[in-house]
Amino acid sequence: MADYHRKRDFTRTPEPAGGVPAADPDRPRFVVQRHRATRLHYDLRFEIDGVLVSWAVPKGPTLDPDAKRMAVHVEDHPIEYLDFEGVIPSGEYGGGDVIVWDIGTWEPHATDDPAAAVAAGDFHADLYGSKLQGRLILVRRGEAGDREQWLLLHKHDDHAVAGWDPEAHPRSVLSGRTNDEVQRDPDRLWRSDLPAARATISVRTPDPTDDELAALNDIGPNGTWRIFGHDLRVANLDRVMFAARNGENPVTKRELVSYAARIAPTVGAYVADRPLLLHRFPQGADENGSWQRKLPAHTPDWLPRWQDQRTDQPTTYLVGDDPAALVWAANAGALEWHAWTSLAGAPDQPTHALIEIVPEHDDAWEDVRSLALLHRTALEHLGVTGFPKLAGGSSIEIWVPVDPGPGFDEVRDWVRRLADTIEHVQAGLEARVEHTANGPDRTVPVPYSPLALAGAPVSAPVTWNELDDAPARPDAFTVRSVFDRLAERGDPFLPMLSTHQSLPDFR
Repeated sequence: MADYHRKRDFTRTPEPAGGVPAADPDRPRFVVQRHRATRLHYDLRFEIDGVLVSWAVPKGPTLDPDAKRMAVHVEDHPIEYLDFEGVIPSGEYGGGDVIVWDIGTWEPHATDDPAAAVAAGDFHADLYGSKLQGRLILVRRGEAGDREQWLLLHKHDDHAVAGWDPEAHPRSVLSGRTNDEVQRDPDRLWRSDLPAARATISVRTPDPTDDELAALNDIGPNGTWRIFGHDLRVANLDRVMFAARNGENPVTKRELVSYAARIAPTVGAYVADRPLLLHRFPQGADENGSWQRKLPAHTPDWLPRWQDQRTDQPTTYLVGDDPAALVWAANAGALEWHAWTSLAGAPDQPTHALIEIVPEHDDAWEDVRSLALLHRTALEHLGVTGFPKLAGGSSIEIWVPVDPGPGFDEVRDWVRRLADTIEHVQAGLEARVEHTANGPDRTVPVPYSPLALAGAPVSAPVTWNELDDAPARPDAFTVRSVFDRLAERGDPFLPMLSTHQSLPDFR
């Protein structure tokens, strides 16, 4: 494992095609991961003495006994990596998308010490997988050394299949998905900067089932809906919450609550362990709203919460650790979901700097967009990555992930100095940076939160290319259209969850 740590920085189908075999000392496990990193290859890994002894196989393993495959012996991997399927962030070792192409158990052949067989350069294994069956033989070519090359063969046995091509079987045996589908919408990230036991980061919870969503449509104006394992009392489901626009129908609370359930698995990674501030419009967006900071005493016991005890009068906040929390919020008339830029576990430690670009008047969208692109150029010059998001009201937010260290004062000062520097270079734009958003208890709409405007637009993450080449209007995506966008493009904010960087000094 020393080499592994040295090299690191410390649509979907309805049913899975298989499962992960349980640990069994008498029948160790193997996995083959189809891995698109710098180049496409297959990673063949055997559980031996508590680690995954691994080979990279460029053309993939095969059942064809006449095919000879080159295999490169690479560093051992942790057992926790056995069933990893998701994305390794760009810039980290092995960055790319990974699926579990095959998994199963194996038995050593002609030895009771497989580690010694590997060391000797002659390793035979009988595989019991979903795709791979029969005996594989790995033989080292030349002397032992770093990145040594081996030869991978399949024995002429009852499981051999002439001409068998692994690329003809591209789907995961766990999820049934392809690499493209996992890349667009991963369930997990692998954080190699963390200990192996915590390296897998879940970025979404299971989606609500079709039956759960259909049950909401079967409820009258009031009733009880079971969602994400909780019974939720819903009311006034036919009330209009967002006025219609562009010849569309208005958006009712029923549609809002359904949206909250459908988007919650995507939003979950951005609200987990974060205190939430709800902008409530019980009578709809056309009526006056109010901010709900404190969680009411009569809320269900299952709602996740956090008590801020830093003052003489502690405040209990809703936090987003349960996907049903957003559904409860929508049912309570919360048309906008705002979150802190710090976690409840470290309330004085911002996780990202916020560059909030707002217009000086209603018709200044092009100036807002131009100022955002100037910030992109400045961030690139500083070697810092920022992620843009539409924020409603012709505003754009740029989220800049920050490693633990600076407090709110330092982050706010950094954003102010960056904005001042850009203003000296390009003055005259009718837009400005609201740097005061970087402060304790300050909140911003979470990604994909609805916005209290006609048509129910959402605060959608966008790519820089979209802002540059095909400018998106600030209300371009709605609770009705954003799912098609996610299915086509995935979530542009996902890389932010695994971006590690410090704020450089540019005084």
